[in-house]
Formats: sequence, structure tokens, C-alpha cells
Amino acid sequence: MRSESEIPWEDVPFSIPVADRVKRLPPYLFGKINKLKYQKRVAGVDVIDLGMGNPTDAPEQRVSDKLAEAIKDSRNHRYSVSNGIANLRKEVAKRYHRKYGVSLEPDSEVIATIGSKEGFSHMCLALMGPGDTAIVPSPSFPVHVYAVALASGNVITLDTRDPSAFLSNVAYTFQHLYPKPKVVIVNFPHNPTATVIEQDFYVELIRLAKRYNFLVISDFAYADICYDGYVAPSFLATPGALDVGVEFTTMSKGYSMAGWRIGFCSGNSEMIRALATIKGYYDYGIFQAVQIAAIIAMRHGDEAIEALVEEYAQRRDTLVDGLSRLGWEVERPKAGMFVWAKIPEPWAKMGSIPFAMKLLQEGGVAVSPGRGFGEDGEGYLRLAIVENAQRLRQAVRQIGSCLKPEAATA
Repeated sequence: MRSESEIPWEDVPFSIPVADRVKRLPPYLFGKINKLKYQKRVAGVDVIDLGMGNPTDAPEQRVSDKLAEAIKDSRNHRYSVSNGIANLRKEVAKRYHRKYGVSLEPDSEVIATIGSKEGFSHMCLALMGPGDTAIVPSPSFPVHVYAVALASGNVITLDTRDPSAFLSNVAYTFQHLYPKPKVVIVNFPHNPTATVIEQDFYVELIRLAKRYNFLVISDFAYADICYDGYVAPSFLATPGALDVGVEFTTMSKGYSMAGWRIGFCSGNSEMIRALATIKGYYDYGIFQAVQIAAIIAMRHGDEAIEALVEEYAQRRDTLVDGLSRLGWEVERPKAGMFVWAKIPEPWAKMGSIPFAMKLLQEGGVAVSPGRGFGEDGEGYLRLAIVENAQRLRQAVRQIGSCLKPEAATA
């Protein structure tokens, strides 16, 4: 046997010592479905993709026109500023005042982010470290859990489908756990379940925050997509909110600007300053032409949002009514761009991931399995209403055809 010194260096195994924060991340539960979806599309199969909340609608034409105009100005191709240009932050403050009656200081209480997901992740990095804990809603949008983990924090998940019980459980956690959590994350309208709340929820949450000395991060991504007269309340519109927390909004949903990657964090000035510090080290800001076009969208886009919501409402009804005719138990959501559907018998025993694989493999319809949002999501599917009504009707037909033979023999 040769000694270690005699082994040629090129024959010595080489390993990559990744950070513990990466090792803590579990396998991506949507990976199998995404891989199969890709394979089917490469093979020429027309997959109806209801798996991701990825809007298929284009932004208002005047917004795209403004982007094209701004691109022609050579000054807009320089590095921007990481917290967003001043006029953009002023427009965010104006919109909050116009829509929610909230007064914000654009220079200290508003910051632009590269989509709300980036901002949320960096806020966790700014606030949390080893030994810190965050309470996260469950079922969980993955970044709510893993941004905390990547910041070396710990996660406690609490079921959010009954908002009053969620608040009671928050209080119970702070009464019985030491050290106490540092952050409570809320997300209404909720992704994936479409659970909604009224303003009194935030009144109680802020009361608890001041009593137990925790910070609040509100993910308000689906603020603009509300149906049947329901209006989603803003956390910041509650007295005392600016003392304890921030709210993330995005132009991805209501403005159909998902790929533009532009969002905002507004609220407590110290938390905004902490996020700005992190972003100052990580990025040079959003492409300035995008920021200029976003100003136009917020300034003139209310009618376009109303029209988009009407379209989403039609899609929602098409999908909910179609699945109900198949015998599925489906609640009609009041907000958001997802339908949260209970897997019907006899297929519920399969588990949500194998069932979602079945719908994709045999029915050509991609959906998100509830298990991908944590244990509390098991037994459900999340279906995005991003396709037009005709495609949604076709999706229902393909799902019915996929399950009919098995239902007949069950």
C-alpha cells in the first residue's frame, strides 16, 4: 500500500465544503414535478401549468412603452441606488396614502427591492442570526421558512388557516418558550391556502408584539387581487404598526410585472435602515428604466388592476366550478391567485406529491402538491389561476379523464 505522500495529487478526492446553512436546506419537494414537466415539454406535450403563480398576462401597454422610452436614455444604464430612486419611493408612499390612508416618509420608511422575495430574504439576514427564532405561518410559502434558515435562524411554524387560533398560538408560544422568538411573519391573503383576515387581526397582533417585544414582517404580495367586494387590509394601516414592523408589497401580481423583479418594503424606519445596510453590500439596485416604468404603473394603473381582477375572478369561478362538478371539495377564494383544493377520495391516501405526479404524467396538468408547503399542506393541492378560462376548462377535462377510470373501479 502506498503512503499518502506517494499518491499523485490528481488522484486525491476533492470535496466542496459548503456552508452549514446550505446543508440545513432540505431537498426541494417540487423538484420531481419540475423535472417531469420539463421532460414532457421537451417531448412536445402541451402541459397546462397551474403549478406556479406566474402571471401570463402582460403589463399595461403604457408601462411597457415607458420602459422602452427609458431604455433609450443612456443615463438609465448606469448603476442605480440600492434603495430605489427617490421618485419611485415617493410614488409608493402616495399609493399607500391613497389606498390605505397610511402616511409614510419616502426617505426613511420605504425601500425598493428586487421583488419582494429578495427583500424578504435580506430582511431576515438583517434581523436574525444564530439562536434567533421566527414564527412562520403554515402551510408555508417556502421562502418564509428557508430565508430564516439561511440567516441561521430557527423556525416555529403555526397553522394559519384559522387566524384567531394563530394569534392564540402566538401568545401561547411567547408565554412558554425561552428564549422568546424575535420575529413573527404573517402572510394575508395567504399563499398557498388563500386564507384572509380583517383589520382586527392586526390590531391584536400589534398588541401582542408590544406586549412580548417581537418584530412583525407582513408579506402582502396579493394585496391587489381580491374578489366579491373583499378588500385585503394592510398591516401598516393599523395604529402602532410602524412601531413594530414592516410590510412587503410587489408589482408582480396586480401589475403583471413578475419578471421585472420589483417590489417594496415599507414601515418601521429602523428595520428599513437595517435592510438598506444589507442591500448596500449586496446590490446596486434595480435597473433604472424598470423603476421609471413602475412609477407610471402605480400612477395610472388602478383601472388596469380592476380589469385584471375581473379576469382572475372569471378564472377562479371556472376552475372552482369545474372541480366541484368532478366532486372535489373546493372553497371559493376571496383573494389571491390560487385555489386550495382538498384531494378527493379515493386518491387522498396517495399523498399530495404522488397525486400531483399522476395528474402531470397522465393528465398533462401541472399543480403544486400541498406537501411542498409543509406537513400542514398534506392532502391538498394548490392550483394557480394563471391560464385563461378556456385553458382552465381544458385542464378540468384532462383531470377528469385522468381520474375517471380509477374512480370507476374504486
